[in-house]
Amino acid sequence: MSFAVRALSRRIVRAPARFQARPRAFTTAVTEETSAKGLEKYLSEDKDLQAHAAETADLWRKISFYACIPGIAVCVAWVYNTEVEHAAHIEHIKEEHGGELPETPTYDYLNRRAKPFPWGPNSLFFNSHVNKDLSDA
Repeated sequence: MSFAVRALSRRIVRAPARFQARPRAFTTAVTEETSAKGLEKYLSEDKDLQAHAAETADLWRKISFYACIPGIAVCVAWVYNTEVEHAAHIEHIKEEHGGELPETPTYDYLNRRAKPFPWGPNSLFFNSHVNKDLSDA
C-alpha cells in the first residue's frame, strides 16, 4: 500500500473519535457560596493589583526624578561645552584667514547631482553658515 492510501485510511478511522462530543471541563452551576467566594477573591486580587500599580508608578516617578532628569542635565552641559569649543575653533579659523572661512576644496565626488533640484542648486535645508553655497558654482 502506498503512503497516501495508508494516511487516508488512518484519517477515515480516526475521524469519528475526533468529532465526538466531549464533556466540559468546568461547571456551570453557580451557588451563592461560590459566587461570594469568587467575588471576595476578585476584590482581593483587584486590591493587590492596585497596590502593585501604585508601587510601580512611585518607582518610575523616582527613576524619572532621580535618574533621568540629572542624566539629561549632564548631557545638556556636555553638548553645550562641546558646541562652545566648536564655535571658538571656527572663530579662530576665521581670524587666521581675515574674517572669512577658507574655501572648501571642490572634490569631484562632492555635491554631485544627476539632475537639478526644482528649487535651485542648493539643498532644501540649505544653511549659509554651515553649507557651501552652490548657486555660484
